[in-house]
Amino acid sequence: MSRTPQEVFTDHGNRLGTGDLDLISRNYTEDAVLLTPESTLTGREGVRRGIGALLARLPDADWQLTPRFAGDVLLLRWSATTDTHEVTDGVDTFVFRDGLISAQTVHYTLTPRTA
Repeated sequence: MSRTPQEVFTDHGNRLGTGDLDLISRNYTEDAVLLTPESTLTGREGVRRGIGALLARLPDADWQLTPRFAGDVLLLRWSATTDTHEVTDGVDTFVFRDGLISAQTVHYTLTPRTA
């Protein structure tokens, strides 16, 4: 199954919308790497745990995304807000291989919102 990075990214966004971590992790290769500000996670199971932790920190977030593709690499700038937190300076770098995501680096600043 050979998909373009754009197709994988669109599918990934749809799967993230379901919140189904098993379904989400299927967009990653078995040897995928997820590098976050807190840790480095490997394999589909590691990626699944890492994405789950991020989604748990930001339930019901209002995401703003700006993707920029360059061949098999995607630079995704993003921000998000919830009732309790704001995420700024969000940047993900995805590397695609064989129609799946083989690596993802996540950087962001998470700030509690004050009334």
